[in-house]
Amino acid sequence: MNARSQTFELTVEGRQVDEAVASIFHTVLFHRSLGKFRYKQEGSYSVGTVGYEDVDCDFIDFTYVCCSSENLDQTLKKEISGFSEALRCNDGPGSGQISLEFFQKKKNRWPFQPECIPWEVWNVRLELIKLTTEHERQVCREKVGDMLTDKILYIAEIMNRHEYVPKMPNQSELDLIFDTTYPDVQPYLFKLSFTTSGPANTSVGMTMKKLIKETLSL
Repeated sequence: MNARSQTFELTVEGRQVDEAVASIFHTVLFHRSLGKFRYKQEGSYSVGTVGYEDVDCDFIDFTYVCCSSENLDQTLKKEISGFSEALRCNDGPGSGQISLEFFQKKKNRWPFQPECIPWEVWNVRLELIKLTTEHERQVCREKVGDMLTDKILYIAEIMNRHEYVPKMPNQSELDLIFDTTYPDVQPYLFKLSFTTSGPANTSVGMTMKKLIKETLSL
């Protein structure tokens, strides 16, 4: 199976990294999570509700919706924080990519572990910029907020397409499709990974700097 993949590119300040990534990944997980399954008998089940809440960003002019699950939020924060710290510890502006991968497990014969088969991957590529004035930072807050609005709308469009997701499992196979460790929500199985590199001079970064300069000159 070939996993479908989506990649978003953003240029942000170091302090905006956590919020930019969280807004995208929380939005994706909101669409890729269900309420807890309650099986009455094999093949018969009910699905609980998923709570949601609004999150206001501190360093970006943006508000997004996420599952109201403290444990799920902590999982994301831990992984994104590791990426943010690695990205920001480079000497000078750095770049990197963090990925949210959904997968399903396929049972193997004993004593082999189940095989993990990815079916959807979301990548966020970031380039850091350094701004020197508060005016530039304010413009960046607004521009990044505008870009995230476009990304979130695009995610919603993707989710409305009739594309492959694993079929609802029987009770005995629930853990092959969903992460059942959370007490209040049941996301499809997922994992996060990231890579970082040193200073880069990409067209995305140059475009953001140009946008800020043009806005300041108005």
